[in-house]
Amino acid sequence: MKVIGAGFGRTGTASLKAALDRLGVGPCFHMSEVFEHPDRVPYFRAAARGEAVDWDAAFAGYESTVDWPGAAFWRELAARYPEAKVLLSVRDPARWHASMRDTILPAADAAPERARQLPELVAPMQMLQDVVWQGTFDGRGGDEAYATRVFTEHNAAVRREIPADRLLEYEVGQGWGPLCAFLGVDVPDEDFPHLNDGASFRQRIADRLASS
Repeated sequence: MKVIGAGFGRTGTASLKAALDRLGVGPCFHMSEVFEHPDRVPYFRAAARGEAVDWDAAFAGYESTVDWPGAAFWRELAARYPEAKVLLSVRDPARWHASMRDTILPAADAAPERARQLPELVAPMQMLQDVVWQGTFDGRGGDEAYATRVFTEHNAAVRREIPADRLLEYEVGQGWGPLCAFLGVDVPDEDFPHLNDGASFRQRIADRLASS
């Protein structure tokens, strides 16, 4: 593991996944990978229960991770991979929660019906409950004041516990420069990827259901 993404989902993590893949520190594990590789689900559900996890097996084939579920276990990953850099993707808390409210919160509310339509979603949705909705937000992800406090305290903990020379706090609008300097790689001669805005998130969900 070369890069550990400690930032919550909806902080530009899809763009970061594409950027890290492009910069040669991928493949990068992201929540989207869980839906393609449900065999990884048991590792994260076990971690949510506080059990010991074989992180090498959980992330086999990957050299970096961003988004949930990995972000929920940044302490464990930072300890397991002491040479890995830690990337904290951040966003204005109110805008972050608004993005949550427009995308993954409605998806979570619709999960039981979608699982009936697409049984392969059952295990990933159960993991999301364990790791994110219950494990991180105590069932209160829709409560803006509570969720933004969790978000803010999480970011503060990462800043406090990870040495400054190992940590990059980053907003995707900053582009390639800070990320490439942090990783010690050249800046690509192409635009920074900008992926997974609210509209594209909702379209992907619709496309998945339409193909079922």
